[in-house]
Amino acid sequence: MHSTSVLILVGVFGLALGALLAFLAVRGRNNVDRTQELELRLREANNKLEDFQLQVNEHFDQTAQLVHNLTESYREVHEYLANSAMRLSSQDIGRQMLDAGSGKLSENDEQLQEITPPRDWAPKEPGAKGTLSEDFGLDKEPLNGTENAVSR
Repeated sequence: MHSTSVLILVGVFGLALGALLAFLAVRGRNNVDRTQELELRLREANNKLEDFQLQVNEHFDQTAQLVHNLTESYREVHEYLANSAMRLSSQDIGRQMLDAGSGKLSENDEQLQEITPPRDWAPKEPGAKGTLSEDFGLDKEPLNGTENAVSR
C-alpha cells in the first residue's frame, strides 16, 4: 500500500505541477501577445504623428511661399503703377507713389501738417476742474437739506 499511496501522491503532485506550468505558459503567452499589440499600436501612433508633422511642415512651407509670391506680386503691381504714373502724369506724383510704396511719407505734404489729433478731454478754464477729475461735478455742500449729496 505504501507504494500505491506514493504513486497516487506523485501522480496528483505531477498533475498539479503540470496544471501550474500550463497556467503560467498561457498567462505568459497572453502577456507577450498584449505586449506585441501595445508595441504595434505605439508604432502606428508614432507613424501617424510623423505623418501629421510632415503635413504641418509642408503646410507652413507652402504658406510661406504663397505669402512671398503675394508680396512680390504686390510690389510688381505697385512699381508698375508708379512707373505708369511717372510716364502719364507729372514726375512729382510718380515720386510720391514710389515713396509711399517704400513706407515713406512725403515731408512736404501740406494736408498732413494741417491735421491735429483728436482730444479726449473737454477744454476748461484755467483753475477749473477738468471733466476727467475724480470729483468733477460733485458738490461738497448738502443740497436742499439732505445730509450728503455724494452718498447716492
